[in-house]
Amino acid sequence: MIDYRVVIVLIFIAFALVEIAAGRFLFRDQTTAKDLALDIGAGIGLPVVILPLIMTASAAATEAAAPGSADALAHWPSWAMFLTLLIADDLTQYGWHRLSHSRPKLYLLHRAHHSAEYLSVRVVYRNNLLYYAMMPGLWLSGLLLYLGFAPVYYVYYIAKMAVIIGAHSSVGWDTRLLKSPRRWLRGLMWVVVRTISTPSTHAAHHGKHAADGVTHYKGNYGNFLFLWDVLFGTAKISPDRPAAFGLEEVEPASWVQELLWPFHGRPHAAALAPTQERTPP
Repeated sequence: MIDYRVVIVLIFIAFALVEIAAGRFLFRDQTTAKDLALDIGAGIGLPVVILPLIMTASAAATEAAAPGSADALAHWPSWAMFLTLLIADDLTQYGWHRLSHSRPKLYLLHRAHHSAEYLSVRVVYRNNLLYYAMMPGLWLSGLLLYLGFAPVYYVYYIAKMAVIIGAHSSVGWDTRLLKSPRRWLRGLMWVVVRTISTPSTHAAHHGKHAADGVTHYKGNYGNFLFLWDVLFGTAKISPDRPAAFGLEEVEPASWVQELLWPFHGRPHAAALAPTQERTPP
């Protein structure tokens, strides 16, 4: 059976190729040396370093706390495992994401994801490494994997990453469907955009200027399911994309600060958080 990580890499490559074909992958005018360092550093750091460490550590911690608990929940039905993962992993990630936009010091761990002046699959993993190391959902996923969720987790994680990668795509696959003259298709998309993250809703979260009427950086926090935003009142849905991406009114920071803070430099939190992120929503 093909490794789930290979499937995710292939999904990423597929979306990247679509962006390349559309001339919307390199973003030469917007990309700086700092962007390349962050895209590559975080893109390698999470899947190669942070994620394996978390999975190993969470399994060890589970065994230490409950000796002999390996595969203790393997008898659960697949649907129960999937629903548990949606809560333990995706809902907690929604909460962590929302919290990081509500507290300036936590925002320093997430700032790298928004500092790019482009939105592309290139920024999927672009975050401070500690942002992922502290993400509750990854630790809970490691625990559940150890308890026997592996077969369902792999399917769940592939589906989740397909949605997340697609939502970061510079090619808005959902825009034309949302504006389709076919009523049934618009009705279907009405459900889709309120269920999972799509390019239009996630682009609004990455927009640079709140005054443009589309940008919504104080909401649209969902990663796999956009349903969390709908349920908790943080959703804004528009078929349009912001004209610009990035951070509004923010002090400059190096790629090392954005990737490794607080281990490299200790700037005042408010100095690196954009104006719109300095107060809770």
